[in-house]
Amino acid sequence: MKSLHFAPVAALLLLSVSAAGRNWPQYRGPDASALDDGTPLATTWNVETGKNIRWQTPIPGLAHSALIVWGDRIYVATAVQVGGKSDLKVGLYGDIASVPNTESNQWRLLALDKATGKILWNVLGHESVPKVSRHTKGTHCNSTPATDGKRIVAIFGSEGLFCFDTTGKLLWKKDLGPMDAGYFAMPTAQWGFASSPVIHDGKVIVQCDVQKGSFLAVFDLVDGRELWRTARSDVPTWSTPAVVTAAGRTQIAVNGWHHTGGYDFATGKELWKYDGGGDIPVPTPIFAHGLIYFTSAHGRMRPIRAIRPDARGDISPDDSGKMNQAVAWNHDRAGNYMQTPIVVGDLIYGCADIGLLTCFEARTGTIRYSEKLSTKGQGYTASPVSDGRHLYFTSELGNVYVVPVGPKFSVAATNTLEETCLATPAISDGALFFRTREKLVAIRTQP
Repeated sequence: MKSLHFAPVAALLLLSVSAAGRNWPQYRGPDASALDDGTPLATTWNVETGKNIRWQTPIPGLAHSALIVWGDRIYVATAVQVGGKSDLKVGLYGDIASVPNTESNQWRLLALDKATGKILWNVLGHESVPKVSRHTKGTHCNSTPATDGKRIVAIFGSEGLFCFDTTGKLLWKKDLGPMDAGYFAMPTAQWGFASSPVIHDGKVIVQCDVQKGSFLAVFDLVDGRELWRTARSDVPTWSTPAVVTAAGRTQIAVNGWHHTGGYDFATGKELWKYDGGGDIPVPTPIFAHGLIYFTSAHGRMRPIRAIRPDARGDISPDDSGKMNQAVAWNHDRAGNYMQTPIVVGDLIYGCADIGLLTCFEARTGTIRYSEKLSTKGQGYTASPVSDGRHLYFTSELGNVYVVPVGPKFSVAATNTLEETCLATPAISDGALFFRTREKLVAIRTQP
């Protein structure tokens, strides 16, 4: 295997020329779309030989927090166990156990040069024994940071909301309380927090659905002042909120089991709600074609549905099961557990945690295909991304399946990252960036 942290001269030139290109500022990138169709991405690579590998940089600690990109910088958060290495158990299993908290952790934010992978700074945000335990497949740093190019905000679980400038200086922090997110049916099973902050119009949005005291809140990005907080009554969720501007209003869309809904961005007032779905909500809402798409799984249901953004009031099905007119389409048993779907063109693609990929017509919900990515038994946690030409699905074992965009299923290529991977990748200027168990990997077609 080629040594870590290499970067051929040609690669440096290509990446540095486009260093100030399109940004990937939050979980799932621009507008949380997971799409950057500006430049075709590499469809094949080889970590062992270095084919299409621009650089690889070791990252300390254990985290599923995805990386973000702004200009020529990459930012990534991590949790480093002091005096040891954290264990991680991947795969398809039903164990609800937590990992006991006994060791101190350091929550850190790092900045890297996008062209070379060089670590520019590595700052300590907080150090303590975690207040809440994590799942055996989870980490103490699951939430992805967000940036507006001047400030970076990160949620370090129960340790709070932190805001840094682009030199790594801590500007402010907020105590959000104990972020006890775990199985609602067994409150002692703590799994760790995962919802990521979202920046919109100079404000920071956080969704904190936990065992007790859940809320949705907005803070001022400059000084951390709390602008409003709205209490929520639902089971713990791991979903990131989405900002939707449509139907003459800006709303915050949130996933849930008993309270999927929309809230007024300016005031926090509830606009609409929907009761029902999977009882462990993880995927993030997405907006396209004038519809807001929601999916969740576990328990009796794994729905995927499209909601009109002008919905008002309680739009839950009536006693007969009849859908409200605000629901454009719905499938009760075709949704996702871990992954957030992706819309490319007129199609929406959703991948279940077993690797079952279903393609729908985005406007109507008509299913075009439902096929397994691989016959190999493995879990899928990272959400897909796309360059508008291909879709990239990453298994927990680090196998990346490249699927052509379109209504017919095929796998164009299969690549391996040679490490486990549960973090959603990022795209910037024709480069694909993965966070694996031990490192960041930059992939781009060689000239």
